[in-house]
Amino acid sequence: MNVRRRLISTATAALVTALGLGSLTGCSGGSAVAANTGKFDVVASFYPMAFLAEQIGGKHVHVTSLTSPGQEPHDLELSTRQIAGLEETDAVLYLKDLQPSVDAAVAQSPAKTKIDAASLTTLEKHGNEVGGHAAAHDTHKGEDSGGRDPHIWLDPVRYAEVARGVGKAFEKADPEHAADYARNTAHLVKRLDDLNTRFKEGLAGTRTRTFITTHAAFGYLAERYGLTEEAINGLDPESEPSAARVKDLEKLAAADGVSTVFYETLVSDDTAKTVAHDAGLGTDVLDPIEGITGKSRGTDYFSVQDANLKALRRALGAK
Repeated sequence: MNVRRRLISTATAALVTALGLGSLTGCSGGSAVAANTGKFDVVASFYPMAFLAEQIGGKHVHVTSLTSPGQEPHDLELSTRQIAGLEETDAVLYLKDLQPSVDAAVAQSPAKTKIDAASLTTLEKHGNEVGGHAAAHDTHKGEDSGGRDPHIWLDPVRYAEVARGVGKAFEKADPEHAADYARNTAHLVKRLDDLNTRFKEGLAGTRTRTFITTHAAFGYLAERYGLTEEAINGLDPESEPSAARVKDLEKLAAADGVSTVFYETLVSDDTAKTVAHDAGLGTDVLDPIEGITGKSRGTDYFSVQDANLKALRRALGAK
């Protein structure tokens, strides 16, 4: 083992100790990080980042996701094997402030190329309600004043901005394949532009503009298309709503003609079903696309987004 590798391993061991992580098999279900594959090795923090890397990198990249399919990304704790694997990867693509264990590991990683998706677009502060006239209904805004909302990938326009930044970073880090990265990025951005058009046209004429979700993941999407998202919980999908918040949502549903309470695939639907039952509403899935599993209504980002559009059109009473 050379001196550089010993120094890196020592730093990694220190990070493992600081994070309180145990044996190689005792933590996350995420796969180990592969490196030295003969391709441009990219470690992505979770599915939306891995999807960008795969689409932009094409045949020139080997992409590993730190978050396993079906794992709630907010809860991710890295294994020692994953942290050690970050020593040799060529690039890391992550979304700062979404997964603290990833942020800590990236800060210690010697990877030459570190791409923070949050730095490639604008992030806003969102609470339980986003867009439209929600504030007029919500008398308990203080329950969740909101941090910087990380769910930028659900807005095709912001996601395209991130894609352009990732493409530029790949071109700089692996100039031998820069032309292919530029071409793949342009193709991906075109597909995202088309998706934006589908959402814009599909949600243009609806009976109501308000929808209720369990998790405040769709604030950017709501703002983009002139909708109002009212979330039972805040940005934390596991938080519990107060009785006052639930009562407010029941009143809002009656006033705004809301028909549906949306829940997501990676978190329990118990809260959504309880609120829906008490308010006499139906339930449906609105997927935040934090991971693709057998329960997903699609096989990739675009097919799940199209399923989300259909679900919103049904719930909002689109013409």
